[in-house]
Amino acid sequence: MSREVCVHTWPCSYYLELDKRWVPGKLSLTSCSLKFAGDEAQETLVSFPLSGITAIKKEASHFVFSSITVLEKDNRKHWFSSLQPSRNAAFSVIEHFWRELLLSQPEAPLPATKGKELTGLMACSQKRLEDTARVLHHQGEQLDSITRGLDKMESDLDVADRLLTELESPSWWPFSSKLWKMPSETKLKGDASTASPKALGKEGVVVRIPAVVSQRTASHVKPGSLTVLVSGLEIHDSSSALMHRFEREDVDDIKVHTPYEISIRQRFIGKPDIAYHLISARMPEAIPVLEVQFSKKMEVLGDALTPSSTKTSSPAEKGCSMWHTASGLMDRAVHHEPCPGSQDGQPLQLQTTQPFISEGDAQELRQILRKLKGLALDTEAELERQDEALDDITAAVDRTTLTIDKHNRRAKKLT
Repeated sequence: MSREVCVHTWPCSYYLELDKRWVPGKLSLTSCSLKFAGDEAQETLVSFPLSGITAIKKEASHFVFSSITVLEKDNRKHWFSSLQPSRNAAFSVIEHFWRELLLSQPEAPLPATKGKELTGLMACSQKRLEDTARVLHHQGEQLDSITRGLDKMESDLDVADRLLTELESPSWWPFSSKLWKMPSETKLKGDASTASPKALGKEGVVVRIPAVVSQRTASHVKPGSLTVLVSGLEIHDSSSALMHRFEREDVDDIKVHTPYEISIRQRFIGKPDIAYHLISARMPEAIPVLEVQFSKKMEVLGDALTPSSTKTSSPAEKGCSMWHTASGLMDRAVHHEPCPGSQDGQPLQLQTTQPFISEGDAQELRQILRKLKGLALDTEAELERQDEALDDITAAVDRTTLTIDKHNRRAKKLT
């Protein structure tokens, strides 16, 4: 198994109960455990899983030093003090990961079979493809809006052409009254086309996760949430009040520090940038969606790899192997064929008496595969439509540019 990814580290002191003294060192948090290593010996003095914690509290040692206490199931109590940059920052992050781990644990865990594991992988792939299709649909709506804007611009240029013709015509020209009536009609037509698109309904939520949010300094953190929309990002506090909204085009860069920690920034000239730092136990769910929406603005720092990307195989290889595994397992489940591990063509006794996956799991996999195929075909059709829309937009922009240049030359002749 791969090593656990360190979420965050805080310099602090740990109270050794046997020696009755405080030991300086660093407190490290991973997605599943909490560890403390001393500065002198550089060895782990204490380590325990988050699932074994029963309580995390803010307390004061000797009524002077602010500390964090962690109580395990065996009633063993650990004291951590002198936390930097602040006790509140460390407490908020540790409590967030502890609570998310408790909420994610099933009440009655069932033994996982190969069929269930494969079904879970396919369901996760289906969810990712649905998120991608939702973002692609919003991108198509934006292209349609651009097309409507270009159509209105061409209509306005037609009005400008008639006005320039009116100005260029001699004063005795008998048809000037009709030319001056056209702008009002065109304006009404333009207003109708502008009011036709839906003003609402585009704020589709792609994913929403709880997070620990900090803005300027790492010592001032607060619990909140990150909402990824098809049109941007929203950051809320614990009471669901909106702290800030990033429009999709306003985001300048998103830095991935760890699989559980990101920072979002919007740059300004002449005033401070707007930047938010977010840590979440469910950040691996949001990072793939952010990669789809902000692929050119994402920056992965250091070894900030997602837990599923620690292997050396490429995403295409992993996806291909998953599809081959799914088809192979389904064939063996239905036809009861022996696995490649059997010797001399003779299947093992266990394989002849029990299928590799159950018929119910195979049926569920077929349904998921059919949905994935439908999503893939719809995505392909949408991409082809958007390619045609981009070609039309390119042609319309070229026509509009030529028309504007021609009108500018005509207007210069009149001055």
